[in-house]
Amino acid sequence: MTVSSTENTPPQGAALYVHWPFCRKKCPYCDFNSHVRAGVDHAAWRAAMLRELRYWQARVPDLVLSSIFFGGGTPSLMEPDTVAAIIAEARALWPASGMMEVTLEANPTSVEAANFRVLREAGVNRVSLGVQSLDNAALKFLGREHSAHEALDAVALAAATFPRYSFDLIYALPGQTVALWEAELREALTHARGHLSLYQLTIEQNTAFHHAYHVGKAFTLPDESVAVDLYTHTGEQMAAAGMPAYEISNYAAPGQQSRHNLSYWRGDAYLGIGPGAHGRVDLANGTRVATQTLKSPERWLEAVTRQGHGVEEETALDVAARAEEKILMGLRLCEEGVPFTRLRADERAYLEALWRDGRLARLASQGMIEHTEKGLHAPSNAQLVLNRVIEELLG
Repeated sequence: MTVSSTENTPPQGAALYVHWPFCRKKCPYCDFNSHVRAGVDHAAWRAAMLRELRYWQARVPDLVLSSIFFGGGTPSLMEPDTVAAIIAEARALWPASGMMEVTLEANPTSVEAANFRVLREAGVNRVSLGVQSLDNAALKFLGREHSAHEALDAVALAAATFPRYSFDLIYALPGQTVALWEAELREALTHARGHLSLYQLTIEQNTAFHHAYHVGKAFTLPDESVAVDLYTHTGEQMAAAGMPAYEISNYAAPGQQSRHNLSYWRGDAYLGIGPGAHGRVDLANGTRVATQTLKSPERWLEAVTRQGHGVEEETALDVAARAEEKILMGLRLCEEGVPFTRLRADERAYLEALWRDGRLARLASQGMIEHTEKGLHAPSNAQLVLNRVIEELLG
């Protein structure tokens, strides 16, 4: 296997991820770094977020911001003034690309028209709504506080306020058939504008569902054959609607992809601020470091107040870690895959040596990987078992 020798084109910019860790309640399926607190000192949190931004500007002053993403938690619970201050500070600290995308995640229960207008004026130009289901019984099972009607009202408000929006749905729920899911997806498409995120329910450790499913046997999920049918029908239905999959769980019309999330999957640099945020930062000497901040909101806030940042771990990534991460993330991109031009010269050499044992050729002969002189791509049948394909490719 010979990897293309074309020199890598440097990324046009770096993404910024801002983590707001607070929610009104913890959903039973959620394993994100989210916490319920009786009260939040918004002024203190605003000051800390701005201070951690300044810490990173001092370390990597030459970035060009390509996107900002407010995730959580429930970022729509932030005071709009905090969102506005973070956007303004980030723009003051670094130049921004002309088409910078600024996304904020919101729950239908925390959406207010006045807040949306202020957020739009502050620079948010895309929202991602956690709808999760258009069926009230499913919403109750998922521990959501909104109804399907409230969710669609929030979608309509997003459509009236922002130039771009998306919403999430979870499928492969207990008792869900292909016909039921197809009907729900048809309804969702009548409210969508170019982008949907569609996730199969997975049972993660350290969630309420993990104990209920594995110990309490409180519910069962569709078996593997039904789950495969659900995934396949989802892809077919979305493609027919003009919104094909561009990533395993994300579907978009041309030009409507989440630019921020593409930064992750393409292996671009990104900064992470706020409790439990991850980052991939390219330092001035060319070293890429993986960063993670303290997960506890209280510990993070204390650390930033004391020392200017909440970074708990910072690890220089060697060539193997960099190359394998780009393959692992990039193969999630359904059509794009991993162009070899995204790999540094040492990453290309590492992979060429790794695959000299024939594993890449074997996967290609099995139809699990498409390999050309330009890059790698996982065909649709391989996307169903992508974790196993990647394990064999990199193991």
